[in-house]
Amino acid sequence: MLSKFFIERPIFATVLAIMVMAFGIFSILNLPVERYPDIAPPRITVSTTYTGASAETVEQSVTQVLEQQIKGIDHLLYFSSTSDSSGRSRINLSFDIGTNPDTAQVQVQNSINGVLNRLPEEVQRQGVNVYKSLGDTHMVIGLYDTTGRSSNIQISDYLADHIEQNIARIEGVGEIDVFGSQYAMRIWLNPLKLKQYLLIPSDIRAAIEAQNTQVAAGSIGALPAVSDQYLNAKVSSGSRLQTVEQFENIIIKANVDGSFVYLKDIARVELGAENYQSFNTINGYPSAGMGISLASGANALATSAAIKAELDQLSAKMPQGYKVVYPRDNTPFVQESIKQVVSTLFEAVVLVVVVMFLFLQNWRATLIPTLTVPIVILGTFTVLYMLGFSVNTLTLFAMVLAIGLLVDDAIVVVENVERLMHEQHLSAKQAAIASMQEMTGALIGITLVLTAVFIPMAFFGGSMGVIYRQFSITLVAAMILSLLVALILTPALCALILKPNPQPAKWAQWFNQKLDQLKQRYLQSAQYSIQHKAIVLVLFVGLIAIFGLVYKALPTSFLPSEDQGILSVQFKTAEGTPLPRTQEMGEQIRQYFADHEAKNVEVILVRYGRNNSGTGQNLGSAFIALKHWDERKGQKNAAQAIRQRAMKFFKNNPNVQVNVMMPASVSGLGQTSGIDFWIRDINGQGRAFLDQKFKALQQQSANQNSFENIDKQTTSDKTELKVHIDQKQAMAMGLTQAAMNSTLSAAWGGTYINDFIDRGRIKRVMMQGDAQFRSKPEDLQYWSVRNNQNQMVPFNQFAQTAWHGEPDVVTRYMGYAAVQMQADVKDGFSSGVAINDLKKMVNQFDDLDLAWSGLSFQEQQSGQMAIWLYLVSAGFIFLCLAALYESWSIPTAVMAAIPLGIGGNILFAYLTGFPNDIYFQIALLTTIGLSCKNAILIVEFAAIAQARGHNAVQAALQGAGLRLRPILMTSFAFGAGILPLVFASGAGAVSRQEIGTSVLGGVIFGTVLVLIFIPFMYVLVSNIFKVKSKQC
Repeated sequence: MLSKFFIERPIFATVLAIMVMAFGIFSILNLPVERYPDIAPPRITVSTTYTGASAETVEQSVTQVLEQQIKGIDHLLYFSSTSDSSGRSRINLSFDIGTNPDTAQVQVQNSINGVLNRLPEEVQRQGVNVYKSLGDTHMVIGLYDTTGRSSNIQISDYLADHIEQNIARIEGVGEIDVFGSQYAMRIWLNPLKLKQYLLIPSDIRAAIEAQNTQVAAGSIGALPAVSDQYLNAKVSSGSRLQTVEQFENIIIKANVDGSFVYLKDIARVELGAENYQSFNTINGYPSAGMGISLASGANALATSAAIKAELDQLSAKMPQGYKVVYPRDNTPFVQESIKQVVSTLFEAVVLVVVVMFLFLQNWRATLIPTLTVPIVILGTFTVLYMLGFSVNTLTLFAMVLAIGLLVDDAIVVVENVERLMHEQHLSAKQAAIASMQEMTGALIGITLVLTAVFIPMAFFGGSMGVIYRQFSITLVAAMILSLLVALILTPALCALILKPNPQPAKWAQWFNQKLDQLKQRYLQSAQYSIQHKAIVLVLFVGLIAIFGLVYKALPTSFLPSEDQGILSVQFKTAEGTPLPRTQEMGEQIRQYFADHEAKNVEVILVRYGRNNSGTGQNLGSAFIALKHWDERKGQKNAAQAIRQRAMKFFKNNPNVQVNVMMPASVSGLGQTSGIDFWIRDINGQGRAFLDQKFKALQQQSANQNSFENIDKQTTSDKTELKVHIDQKQAMAMGLTQAAMNSTLSAAWGGTYINDFIDRGRIKRVMMQGDAQFRSKPEDLQYWSVRNNQNQMVPFNQFAQTAWHGEPDVVTRYMGYAAVQMQADVKDGFSSGVAINDLKKMVNQFDDLDLAWSGLSFQEQQSGQMAIWLYLVSAGFIFLCLAALYESWSIPTAVMAAIPLGIGGNILFAYLTGFPNDIYFQIALLTTIGLSCKNAILIVEFAAIAQARGHNAVQAALQGAGLRLRPILMTSFAFGAGILPLVFASGAGAVSRQEIGTSVLGGVIFGTVLVLIFIPFMYVLVSNIFKVKSKQC
């Protein structure tokens, strides 16, 4: 026998324990730390820019061309695209969990390579980028001048030159969105001068490209050379221009009289911004910033630490007054929540030790289970390290729950050894050997059941599978290690440490007396339940029915929304509002948080000209970093309360539409914690049809109780000036389509020509019409096109203008025109209820197709998988027990414990308002294991007693009476271990409270009801199988 071998060799057992702890300490030092494992599907982003193009032009010329090439890519889950009026095209492809992002990136790149030559020349020149990016903003870095001397563009240029590239090279950084613009050489064309000199913008482009260039001219004397060659030297021609003066003196045209036309004669040249669509402030100061998205598979904490280390190094060399801040950073929340869970771990150990001492009543007996805790916990860390897992919220939760379970094995052994020493007057060594002969089967059975509960979780796919896998394997590893410790180290320590304790202390005598009284009353009630089978059976069925009804009434969700210490604001003024007016509104928003929430807010970065819905002078966004959780205690200072107060304050403001949002629970599954969905036009009825249906949905949503603020994530159509060219008239005048297009594009849209050198850095040369010649529709008359007779023909002679609506952003989903929408879940409702109500509302429209993405997509999958998870686990438990005990009756009796225990989970979750989400499902499965463990302890001993000649009733009562004390002890120990979760506070408290409350309910019901009903169920099942065996 394994246990006897180590009882004889306690030093060997101790050496093994020391080795396990040593490996565990090494593993802890090398394990990565993160909040969640990679729950979000790997995501690849295809991004390019068509400067000056409208959203529809970008969609038709770029996005659809690229989309049609997305085929034959392995493990593609879904893809969506946006095309906006700033000329940007972006396609986001999400892949199945477990897909290698590097392989996916290569496949996507190979797919789009086949159509690059079909894209417009301007797009080809700027290139198509393929990123491994999760898409949502993980961190926002802000840079501002505390002295107020630097302008927005100066700070933006410094950030782009000295910071952006350094950060982009850090491992784990996927994509960077710079808030601002670096310097560019701006060529501001004067159409009157162009007409005077018979020039068009394409002439200017050609001259700049020719004279602002570097030529690879080879070398003198390059091989093969003549035999008497005496010189070898490199030859260069031309160079990149560097100053405004050099550009001003570019020769555009040579006249027949020997004079020249220079660039300064027909344009204004200055060092300006590459684009003027963005303006930012931090705490009121002009600023710049950048949003960083993580690469798929990147570790958030490690990447953030590397970014901050790099910025600390760069900060030392920044100009005086420049300061780096972090208006959005998820890492403090991750670090704080992990720290809180680790603190909970230690609190759980202390409480478990106190409970053990209360029952075991001497420090020697208490010391043995206590010693098993660090051995098993450290051993589990070794398993995590070997499997490539991380230290995260789920693995730490598994360890907190495992503390109560792992000491159970040691308690069962120690309690049985002490009982044998007391009843049979054996020595510690003899009692340890005898005890292990009795207990080995039960210990293996309990571990097998717990393993059977959690192992099926590890084989589920998708985001649910990732969550369950890390949790279940951690718990299973702890259980198996706990069993090995209980079979190897615990009996050896019992034989070595335990001594007879004939005279317990007074408090212990009083405690034992009360426990004996409880035991007598319990046996009487157990006997009563066995005698009145019909009443108890009806009660049993009634309880299960009640639990089932309450379970159906539970709201559903995926993961709880937490106070992560950050908020984001999206705001929009009326269509057509100029940027200065939008800045006034943004300053009011900043001032509100600075004045009303001064005690809670640390940093506010306001970005003008862009938000999640697109670009435009009437749009803006803000990133708000809240103070540390210790500085804003209390529910009224929580992020949710701050958000609600701000929403209420701005709700009735007629000048601006403001939406304050909480960050998403999981990185890579959307920007906010709301509902994310799409309505698609699969019948090709057009965008007008989608807009009409969107407005109808918005009207109907006013009658919904579970969700609010339903809106599309793009702005409404904007008024656009359409230039209609009379092709017949233009051809009659000798004009070419290429000349007309290039003139219009360069004049009003602006165009990228090539690059120049600015203080050692390569930057862009941009050409566009000067502001006074593109400020109103009539300005089109200033611009002329040269015909084939070298005459200048004004645009108003062959073109007319008209106003019409044009979308600012065009969105598509899985290749169809679609509208991306979001909604907020109302207080008191879960996201699951809101999603079901939303489905019902959309299903009223027969011609609309509803699709989900982000967090909502994962929630849909998780809800469908939950019931299968319970059924598979229950079936696996039954089969394991049947195989272990070579009996159908024992597993049938044990299985009766499952609904009794999970009833506590359900009722406690319902009464405290927690939803049926991932944490509830984990708690439910934990309770299934605990309830079965308690039932096994009774049924195992009852079966042994019956085998010795007792009838079923006597055996059931004997097993119940004998195992009452260890069941109470292990249940109290487990309950004490999760109390710190129930009363958690600070960062990540919601998830800890949810899992703790639900498991506590399961512990209470899984102990009380199992003790009451299992003896009755054992007798009932024994009689049924006895009758069947007789009939056979």
